[in-house]
Amino acid sequence: MYAIIHNGGKQYKITSGQKIRLARMQHAPGSEIKLDRVMMLIDQDKENTVTGKPYIEGASADAKIIQHGRDKKIRIIKFRRRKHHMKRMGHRQDFTEVEITGIHAG
Repeated sequence: MYAIIHNGGKQYKITSGQKIRLARMQHAPGSEIKLDRVMMLIDQDKENTVTGKPYIEGASADAKIIQHGRDKKIRIIKFRRRKHHMKRMGHRQDFTEVEITGIHAG
């Protein structure tokens, strides 16, 4: 079974046993969490598909937090030609890596 979940302003396609990086959460590593913003459920053979408006009532995904971390640095350069102007910036996004342990249709 596949599921489409909403987290941190983004949508992720998840399956049971998959490891994904979500937006930073305030839970400790090793703890179990419940992701209840399920937007779509899809069977393996893609015959039965359930969509929510915007979320499916009672559907959830169980996950275990593996670690917290920060992504690679993204370099940003603002440059204006012939003006002797160049500005360099960088950004590192915080993430929480989770392992999906189960998907429940509700």
